[in-house]
Amino acid sequence: MIRKHSASLHGHRTSFSLEDEFWAELKAIAAARAMPLAALISEIDDKRPPDSNLSSALRLHVLSWLKDRR
Repeated sequence: MIRKHSASLHGHRTSFSLEDEFWAELKAIAAARAMPLAALISEIDDKRPPDSNLSSALRLHVLSWLKDRR
């Protein structure tokens, strides 16, 4: 199921929609890197291309992380 989530990035509130499975993997990635989930989301946001949206960037980050772990 897709759910809407909110986060503060550099002092600004933003929202994004993610499937539960992607949300769970983002939390697992943050835990594996010993960092707060908000910091991981902010890092991904900072690195995404200006013309992409945050939801897509988060999904692509999860995909990349999982592919690198094979």
